Amino acid sequence: MTSALTSSLAQLHSATDVPPSVSPNLQAAQGPLAGRLVVDLSRALAGPHAAMMMGDLGARVIKIENPGTGDDTRGWGPPFVGPEDDPQATYFLSCNRNKESLTLDLKSEDGRTVLRQLLERADVVVENFRPGVLERLGFSTDAMHRINPRLVILSITGFGHDGPESHRSGYDQILQGEAGLMSLTGSGPNDPQRVGVPIADLLSGMYGAYGVAAALLEREHTGRGQVVRTSLLASLVGVHAFQGTKVTVAGEAPEAQGNHHPSIAPYGLFRCRGGSVQISVGSEKLWVAFAAAFGIDPSAPGLATNADRVRHRSRVIDVVEASFADYDAEPLLAKLSDAGIPAGKVRTLKEVYEWPQLASQGLLVDVQHPVLGPVTLSGPPLRFFDNADGAESTRRAHTAPPLLNQHGVGIREWLAAGEVS
Repeated sequence: MTSALTSSLAQLHSATDVPPSVSPNLQAAQGPLAGRLVVDLSRALAGPHAAMMMGDLGARVIKIENPGTGDDTRGWGPPFVGPEDDPQATYFLSCNRNKESLTLDLKSEDGRTVLRQLLERADVVVENFRPGVLERLGFSTDAMHRINPRLVILSITGFGHDGPESHRSGYDQILQGEAGLMSLTGSGPNDPQRVGVPIADLLSGMYGAYGVAAALLEREHTGRGQVVRTSLLASLVGVHAFQGTKVTVAGEAPEAQGNHHPSIAPYGLFRCRGGSVQISVGSEKLWVAFAAAFGIDPSAPGLATNADRVRHRSRVIDVVEASFADYDAEPLLAKLSDAGIPAGKVRTLKEVYEWPQLASQGLLVDVQHPVLGPVTLSGPPLRFFDNADGAESTRRAHTAPPLLNQHGVGIREWLAAGEVS
């Protein structure tokens, strides 16, 4: 991280940090959702990721957790960091920044009373219980809307809220298989692989936050909240893109093809001397430029059009890798850049987080954790700029993922005082 960014963030922290038991609501958050209250009833990743996105946009997010254990992800590891008697799961740290933590036993009268008080004040509630669980606790969608007709309710399930398989529990890797993503990922059709991050959870959280933003906008016209539903299944089908229409329109069954694009060639990972590079030759103009740079006849049989090159993919790979054989990766990337060919390397995550480009985009944030002290987290992927003067209005001051019930006292005092916001 650059020293300038670190210094800037440190100044923000010193100006805005509050005692651990006091609500971060005392801080003036920036962002398009500033002033909104989100009650996060979810756990694991899909719902917490959606709620974190809203916190990144300036909303106040109160995370409701089970007494004693909290969110399941507090125990997901290793890796754990911090003291042996109070280890912190890095998994939990990844999806709970900019939140407050309050423990409630929703089977108790006290827990239900406090939740009702929060719902009266809330703009959004996020939940990812299995269908029927909230109803049994007395908080069906109808009941929540009787408490607060303006409430936007985001509900995320595994396979959908209705239909013949709505009862099934949804876990990311299971849905990656069930929704066909694993059949498209791997070295070939007999090598199904999961994506290296829980992509179904993350996408359903992103779709959910997107739906909430739309529902809040519509509420400005109708004065009423509504229910936004999505699922891990829906989120993965939603990103099938051209692979989906290959099935529904062309009647073909896509298969995994390793590190090469199924519809464009050459586009993928190619070996060179002592390593590999990735190239994306996405147009005929680029193909002519690429061929000229490496002494390839662009009109040779099997190479003249993209359709030809896709049909003769193995020959294209051989031709390209033969042209790269005398180049090390860095000089090759420089030559590709000079020719105007989109190209890149395959970085490790360690290399990514040391890359100055990340810090320049606000993709690293420093926070002060009550147990761990100063830690660096991956930052929010959106930035906002004022149309009048171009000044950035993205939320700058971020808070660390909370300890279990860290803000319980402050939130209860706030509710008891009868404050609305």
